[in-house]
Amino acid sequence: MNFENPAWWVVTAYAIVDITVRVIAIITIPRNRRPTSAMAWLLAIFFIPVVGVLLFLLIGNPKLPRARRRKQQRINEYIGDTASHLHFGTLRPNAPEWFPPLVTMSQSMGALPLAGDNGAHLISDYQRSIDEMADAIRGAREYVHVEFYILQSDASTDGFFRAMEEAAARGVPVRVLLDYWANRWKPKYRETVRRLDAMGADWHLMLPVQPLRGRIQRPDLRNHRKLLVVDGRVGFLGSQNITDSSYNLPKNIKRGLHWVDLMVRVDGPVVSSVNAVFLSDYYAETDTVPEGIDITHVEPGSGDLDCQIVPSGPGFEVENNLRLFLALLYAAKRQIMIVSPYFVPDEALLLAVTAAVDRGVQVEVFVSEEGDQAIVFHAQRSYYEALLKAGVRIWMYPKPYILHTKSLTIDDQVAVIGSSNMDMRSFGLNMEVSMLVRGEEFVAEVRSVEDEYRALSRELTLEEWMQQPLRSTVLDNLARLTSALQ
Repeated sequence: MNFENPAWWVVTAYAIVDITVRVIAIITIPRNRRPTSAMAWLLAIFFIPVVGVLLFLLIGNPKLPRARRRKQQRINEYIGDTASHLHFGTLRPNAPEWFPPLVTMSQSMGALPLAGDNGAHLISDYQRSIDEMADAIRGAREYVHVEFYILQSDASTDGFFRAMEEAAARGVPVRVLLDYWANRWKPKYRETVRRLDAMGADWHLMLPVQPLRGRIQRPDLRNHRKLLVVDGRVGFLGSQNITDSSYNLPKNIKRGLHWVDLMVRVDGPVVSSVNAVFLSDYYAETDTVPEGIDITHVEPGSGDLDCQIVPSGPGFEVENNLRLFLALLYAAKRQIMIVSPYFVPDEALLLAVTAAVDRGVQVEVFVSEEGDQAIVFHAQRSYYEALLKAGVRIWMYPKPYILHTKSLTIDDQVAVIGSSNMDMRSFGLNMEVSMLVRGEEFVAEVRSVEDEYRALSRELTLEEWMQQPLRSTVLDNLARLTSALQ
């Protein structure tokens, strides 16, 4: 052993650093982190140490910067104090025994209060949804609040933008929020912001990564919410972005892909809750609150549905949407219908779904036959065998369509519609918004859309799935290893 050889010292130093990094990783990474996520990070650091460490330093913290988390806490406290003095309509009688505790749980995590006397109706046609939102904007007299993950000015959305322009020309304040990463380098961005500037809209990018302006955070965090509020009297939320159904992406156009979505038009007290979500995001990006907006003033809507708005994301202490889904899955007695473009469950969610089947509950999952994101698509496929063997029925929506709707219905009484997928990204990294609805008539509307999806889809059987080639199984399993980080 030649201690005077420089190469020996280099190898020794590398070995010491390598061992030190691995020991530190084992000590620090699993702390306060899901086991699946911790294992994925440890595998990355152990097998590709340099890349793994760099990635962990870049995106290993799933939370917002400390200043923004403090701001979110102030927002939660304000909403809680305001809501405690409000009367959110008259609630429907004879709620299931499990329902009030579920509502209380969600509110304790940051959800808005349960509101009664609401009207809510589904819009399942992609272009009609955009047109109905445009019609609502044309009736604006006080303000227009627009918040979408993707917002693009194109032929399909021209009416929506014209409606905003007309409102702004009448002197109606038009406030717009759009996600930074989902729009900044995508098609139509320059045309979109030029049009927003020209109409005089008060627009802002959400979760921007702009170090020179002091805006630094984990770069893969997203504000994935989709909502619209007009004058505090009518609102829209769901899964659809304001863009052409191809998303104007050349790769989608080449493959002929089109998105299928679902939006909900709401009126009544719950609109104030939707507005509170917008105002909280507006405050998070601007440090200001628009003047003259009173979310404490609520009026009865066109129906008597009970609705609760549940925001979630890295600004909250826990995964609000995941806990809501789990509570509903365990509450189901007869039927569970899940529609999700990205169904990549963690252990708790997979157990809740399969345990429901063991209780005799009919469980059906609707997914797309074709995926637009390869890694997530293969990670999702890796769960099909376990689901099919448990007795879950899987419906494959036909290509070239991407079934982008996000919904969950329980028995005949409760439904959830919103922006949240059932995957790790939506649970931990994305800012999402969901609406919990109690009311047989609304669930019947969702069931009708589910029936349409089922009629167009084909059922995946266990026999067919077991014929998958080995290369597909390998890809699926490799993608599954990264699912906790996606």
